[in-house]
Amino acid sequence: MDRIVTKKEMRHDRHTVSLLTDHMVFSPKYRGKILIGEVAFLAEVIIRKTCNELDIEIIDIAVNPDHVHLFIKYPPKYSVSFIAKKIEGSTSRVLRQEFPHLKDWCGDHLGAPSCYHGSVGNGWDVVERYISSHNTYEYNR
Repeated sequence: MDRIVTKKEMRHDRHTVSLLTDHMVFSPKYRGKILIGEVAFLAEVIIRKTCNELDIEIIDIAVNPDHVHLFIKYPPKYSVSFIAKKIEGSTSRVLRQEFPHLKDWCGDHLGAPSCYHGSVGNGWDVVERYISSHNTYEYNR
């Protein structure tokens, strides 16, 4: 059954009304299983902070040992590639500062050079179920 988008879910900015959503998947270099414990916790904190600074709403997030799923609603002033670059860059920088062993492992860039982006239309429930089923990192939020 198709989900009906409500006016409340639309993003209302000064000159635009939009509903831009994307499912992103990021992974560390070599698909390394490094996003565990405190590294995973801090990665999620950084991603949430970066999204908040860019006025991006996180609909769902799942941090797995070797990749991160991120389902967002974003303003039309940003491209998906810009958002990905900001999130990956800030996450990589802070994680390598806080956990020096990561710098030894990956050098100057923690993230893989590619990622997945999928525009999400009315399939919100499908993406949310998919991300929830991949959420291997849990803590008290």
